[in-house]
Amino acid sequence: MSGVLADSWFMAQRHLRALLRQPAWIVVTLVQPVMWLLLFGALFKAIVELPGFGADSYADFLTPGIVVMTALFSAGWAGMGLLQDYDRGILDRFLTTPASRVSILAGPLAQQSLVTIVQSLIIVGLGLLVADASFPGGVLGVIVVIVAAILLGTAVGALSNALALIVRKEETVIATVTSLTLPLSFLSGTFMDLNLAPDWIATVAKFNPLEWAVVAGREALTAESVDWAVVGTRLGLLAALVVACFVVATRAFRSYQRSV
Repeated sequence: MSGVLADSWFMAQRHLRALLRQPAWIVVTLVQPVMWLLLFGALFKAIVELPGFGADSYADFLTPGIVVMTALFSAGWAGMGLLQDYDRGILDRFLTTPASRVSILAGPLAQQSLVTIVQSLIIVGLGLLVADASFPGGVLGVIVVIVAAILLGTAVGALSNALALIVRKEETVIATVTSLTLPLSFLSGTFMDLNLAPDWIATVAKFNPLEWAVVAGREALTAESVDWAVVGTRLGLLAALVVACFVVATRAFRSYQRSV
């Protein structure tokens, strides 16, 4: 077990170093959610005045959604790192080493989790300092939001890795991720209270993992009296999804191994 953890940490560090060598990508991944928070926050600020809207402050309502959506978008590209290793022959070379095969998949997901933590803290901090949000959930609420974002990001990242191992084409991964992430965002309560959404959107959202993460994070961070049953149920669903997605990624990896 210690060997798997050590190998996974090595892989995580390797992918983290590769990320740090791309300052433009770092800037984009940090600036984009800030723009969403500030622009959407200003554009829809008055929406809380609608009868039936479940929050008094749109900044409070929006911030957890932006945290989770950012994790979704970032994790969607996880498979690109695996594809780069495949194209350069690095992936095949790893298969000739004693390194744990699980670590080849787990390492990039651990790196993605570290990125999610940094992004989440920045977004929450800006929500407090710039968007004038106030979070009754305090530190515990922030932790729950980050955990929800990490679970969602890990599940999506595992699926992205599985897709990359199956199709082995950057264009296909890009097209698939782009076509799925934005609809998932709008088929959830990220930007709008689902009590005011069409019934069919509210129904679809119940099966949307992004919505599970948003509900858990928003309940823990912004509710005056937190319903921990709601939080625990959503986090449990996300944890189960992580396991299922990692199983899919593992099978895709084994299929790749048999093909080389």
